[in-house]
Amino acid sequence: MSDWYSEVDFIPHQERILRRGDSGDEVRELQRRLSQAGFPLALDGQFGPATERAVRAFQKRAGLVVDGLAGPKTDRRLRQAPAGRESSEACPAETPPDPPPAHKPADADEVADAEAPAMDRLLGQQDLVWAAGELEVPVAAIIAVNEVESRGSGFFSNGRPAILFERHIMARRLRHHGIDPAPHVASAPDLVNTSPGGYAGGVREYERLERAQQIHHDSALESASWGLFQIMGFHWQHLEYDSARHYVECMHRGERDHLAAFVRFIQKDSVLLSSLRHQQWDRFARRYNGPAYARNRYDVRMAQAFASHTRGLAESGLLA
Repeated sequence: MSDWYSEVDFIPHQERILRRGDSGDEVRELQRRLSQAGFPLALDGQFGPATERAVRAFQKRAGLVVDGLAGPKTDRRLRQAPAGRESSEACPAETPPDPPPAHKPADADEVADAEAPAMDRLLGQQDLVWAAGELEVPVAAIIAVNEVESRGSGFFSNGRPAILFERHIMARRLRHHGIDPAPHVASAPDLVNTSPGGYAGGVREYERLERAQQIHHDSALESASWGLFQIMGFHWQHLEYDSARHYVECMHRGERDHLAAFVRFIQKDSVLLSSLRHQQWDRFARRYNGPAYARNRYDVRMAQAFASHTRGLAESGLLA
């Protein structure tokens, strides 16, 4: 655990998001839907300040994260919203649940049969306010990290938590559990290997995970990254879960549990916590993303997002 950061190379996969400065037919369609939902806009196809304010206002009403970004969650809620009327769906609870209690985890088959993610399994603004309070940082800092470092959605379209199975971690976890990985490197190199790779992508990663579970169940769970912030399963003990299975069960519950794991992850690392509190984005990105942080400009993007969300929250009358 002590040297996990020396080998990390985290590059979050994110879905298409419309934001301030964008233009074109997709923006015009967004403006049309916002207008139908009760936030009238000129349908000029330009994502300017007025469109951003309308997106934030709709997100606030809908109980979503108020970041002014029109991603899959905002689009889905817009398609559900009655024309010109307030949404009647309940907002998420004010804070994520307390840390998961100790209990017997569900069987693997029960965990695998998760239903499609409902809106109450998604993050809301209240959840990010809670996280900011737990970490003692500005809300805008949490929103900036959520924008740049998260996948944008913690679940695949089939309702299962988003994962990425890492075959080189599987080799290490087998060794950790006293199992020689060499025979499996020879027979299943796409699942057990000394180097990263072999990715199937998206929901097909579960096919790899399930095959790896046949080699060693817990090693497989520990070798995948899970949920919105893609925290590796092998961190379960460091984050004070009962077991790898318990951690995975919590990742099936909802994005609030993903956020709770992220908060624990930051709290357990003094470098990440200090850099987030002081908005030292280069230091934070170097630790969180590894060597690729500068090439992918994660530090610059988080600094820009922090400034944008500080301004946007103030304009929206929300705590910044």
